[in-house]
Amino acid sequence: MKIFIISAALLFAAATLGGLIAIKKESPTPMFEHTNKLATEKSPYLLQHAHNPVDWHPWGEEAFAKALQEDKPIFLSIGYSTCHWCHVMEHESFEDEKVARLMNETFVSIKVDREERPDIDEVYMTVCQMMTGGGGWPLTIIMTPDKKPFFAGTYIPRHSRYGRMGMMELIPRVAELWKNNRRQLLASADEIVSRLTGATPADAGDALDADLLQRTFDDLSRRFDPEFGGFGDAPKFPTPHNILFLLRYHKRTGDAKALKMVEKTLTMMRRGGVYDHIGFGFHRYSTDQRWLLPHFEKMLYDQAMLILAYTEAWQATKNIEFAQTAHEIIAYVLREMTSPQGGFYSAEDADSDGEEGKFYLWTQAEIEKLLGDDAPLFIELFNVKANGNFTDEARRQKSGANILHLSASLQDFAAANNISPGEAAKKIETARQKLFKAREKRIHPHKDDKILTDWNGLMIAALAAAGRALDEPAYVRAAERAAAFIASTLQDGDLLLHRYRDGESAIPAYADDYAFLIWGLIELFQTTQNADYLEQALHLNEVFMQKFRDRENGGFYTTAEDAERLLIRNKEIYDGAIPSGNSAAMLNLIRLARITGDAELEETAARLGAAFSQSVSRSPSSYAFLMIGLDFAVGPAHEIVIVGPKNDAAVQTMLASLNDMFLPNKVVIL
Repeated sequence: MKIFIISAALLFAAATLGGLIAIKKESPTPMFEHTNKLATEKSPYLLQHAHNPVDWHPWGEEAFAKALQEDKPIFLSIGYSTCHWCHVMEHESFEDEKVARLMNETFVSIKVDREERPDIDEVYMTVCQMMTGGGGWPLTIIMTPDKKPFFAGTYIPRHSRYGRMGMMELIPRVAELWKNNRRQLLASADEIVSRLTGATPADAGDALDADLLQRTFDDLSRRFDPEFGGFGDAPKFPTPHNILFLLRYHKRTGDAKALKMVEKTLTMMRRGGVYDHIGFGFHRYSTDQRWLLPHFEKMLYDQAMLILAYTEAWQATKNIEFAQTAHEIIAYVLREMTSPQGGFYSAEDADSDGEEGKFYLWTQAEIEKLLGDDAPLFIELFNVKANGNFTDEARRQKSGANILHLSASLQDFAAANNISPGEAAKKIETARQKLFKAREKRIHPHKDDKILTDWNGLMIAALAAAGRALDEPAYVRAAERAAAFIASTLQDGDLLLHRYRDGESAIPAYADDYAFLIWGLIELFQTTQNADYLEQALHLNEVFMQKFRDRENGGFYTTAEDAERLLIRNKEIYDGAIPSGNSAAMLNLIRLARITGDAELEETAARLGAAFSQSVSRSPSSYAFLMIGLDFAVGPAHEIVIVGPKNDAAVQTMLASLNDMFLPNKVVIL
């Protein structure tokens, strides 16, 4: 225990989230052109580091054998291509010749794209959270050649500051400990692995019950921000699965507060700077409580989940602003995030031209020049200021630029300015198009163009559901194209692959890949009533259960039974930025059981819930999407069979009526 505490003290000196540190972003000019072992990789994130002077290796046996042969610890750096602080650490340290020299002398260094290898990220992020109480990216792990960690942190500056140990000080300290106190580090690593193994729940608990639905609502109510919407304080994440749960809770109980929480949150998010009012789509999260100042990256999975949230909110309230927002998010995805083959790209960066958010910001002078006589109306509506309203997060000072955001609805604004809502909408849309055209000439943020099966599954589900509810066949066609792309490109016989990029499909699929794609196929079946999609969903679900299920305790592992063995074989249930694979799988199993009448599928769902019941009962609102599955299982739920020709007018009227209403706990068979 004493050894672990010594290691933790070293860790805490260096491992704190980097978001609050003001840093200089200029990249040092490399003395020489370098090419390391990443140059032949497909990951955009790894390729971003291919010319660092650090002798990076991809994760693989070659790197671990080298570390063993040269008797060096491993420096593991995990991130993703649109991660702002990953860019910062690269510019400060990994592009710096002196830091690189120290790293190359001391470590064998490995780069991992967390989006390509979520299994590795999941294990070592658990280590970081266990050791430091926090996490984030870039994730920095120092470990033995047999993958046992003894140091964990996130962003590390080049030099020590504000009590945070820098790379130039940390690396010599680790080298000295490795040389002179090896036994201490190895004992510490063994202790960490022991704690990691012990922290993984094995035994199932009691079955989930309906009381958890009330407790989830109570938890969300306590955390709800009545002034600005959302849950908790800054930073604020969209967490659309909370919205989806609250809509179902309102449907179940009629509790008006649940619906008010939904309406307030979705309205404030749509009006805030976290929404791109010119090109559409949502940024990753808001750094403040008011949804004003975003972290500017855009993720495919956020768009998918928010399409679902705004679509279902439209069904439940018939608020036209919610439907319009869903349409606009989809317009962004189809315009910017769709490959020529039909698959969907992963993300867009926060940075462009060396600055975070530069692509999205405007000065008042720019707007006045572009819009002419229409500028005053636009400036007032979107809260544009002559001296700017945007405060740079790192420098903590105004930049003179503006982040566009609304303080009121267009209808209220029009009434206050004595113009008709129609006239105001027309003027604002004309202005938006002018600004969009001008913005297109700017340097665009980097686009991560890899295509991931799991995130595509989410988008297929979102587009199929939105196409059904909003009566937009084009959305359904886009979902079908993506499903066809995955079937032809990311499916190898019975098995799925995780990633496609630049002509290469690779990496055995994870639980999320199966669960989210099955979800998408179920939504396509519900929308089109094409039995081929149901057949595909059932087949993939069978493979999923064979290769990922914990037959003893219930639930599904992150990795297949024949996948690479890491420190632990994890089962994830926490619904973070997106639902966990297990939460999605529970809902899939229940829906498939109701469609097919297969009671064994429903029993598997019940065992899944019981597998995690001990964790869930402690904080049910952390598992909001799992609660959606529980809500369906508890009922009331509806199994609706319509008999008749698909093109019959009466059949189409019945389907249209069902599609228009908010009735989430149903399956429909034509």
